[in-house]
Amino acid sequence: MSLFSRIIFVFIAISFYVTIVSAKGWLDAHATFYGDMQGHYTEKGACGYDVFQDGYGLSTTALSTTLFEEGAKCGACYELMCAHSKWCKQGAGVVRVTATNLCPTSSDPHSWCNPPLHHFDLSEPMFINIAEYKGGIIPVKYRRIACPRRGGVKFQITGNPWFLLVLVYNVGDAGDVTDMKVMSSLRRDWVTMSRNWGMNWQVNGGGPWLGQGLTFLVTISNGRTLQFDNVVPPNWSFGQSFEGRINF
Repeated sequence: MSLFSRIIFVFIAISFYVTIVSAKGWLDAHATFYGDMQGHYTEKGACGYDVFQDGYGLSTTALSTTLFEEGAKCGACYELMCAHSKWCKQGAGVVRVTATNLCPTSSDPHSWCNPPLHHFDLSEPMFINIAEYKGGIIPVKYRRIACPRRGGVKFQITGNPWFLLVLVYNVGDAGDVTDMKVMSSLRRDWVTMSRNWGMNWQVNGGGPWLGQGLTFLVTISNGRTLQFDNVVPPNWSFGQSFEGRINF
């Protein structure tokens, strides 16, 4: 083999390798959009977030039931690109979104959110960043990414005197929470919480927690765990939100 042939062979091999590496982790799905350019109809969703008040804004998506996993993937972040469609915008690159809602199932035979389909129902601004509005539905490539978040993890306390419910949000890194525990300033032992819906975690008996500072132990889907010491002060009341000093 001549030197020139060897150079060409190496170039092709490297190009093939780069192609394989760049495609690694990308999965196939489709995407539509809902709401409008101002984000109407996206303010509240099946995860429990107020997407604007809680800082998620328009960089959001609803997930098909298969991806949503009954709320377990709330807060997870994804990177999407339009793929192999005449409606793709040339040079658009990717959009990065947080899962904040569910795209529900439908009896319509053309429903894209029914199992086992992988589908993203994007906010309109995210959709038109990568595709033409008139495309309506497009094939996409997607992958999980780490969530960039500003500030600390946040906790909203709701429920009633018999039932403590905590919405955890603004979670960095993996974004989706898989386990939570709570400890009061008086009892000083961990109590395991269960996920009620979306990213709302519960523990029965709101009364015993009233008038006590609360510490949370939060685990995300990549296995990382952080402890938020006394993030909720003893004088808390239902409906308040509190921000930790740290994030993942």
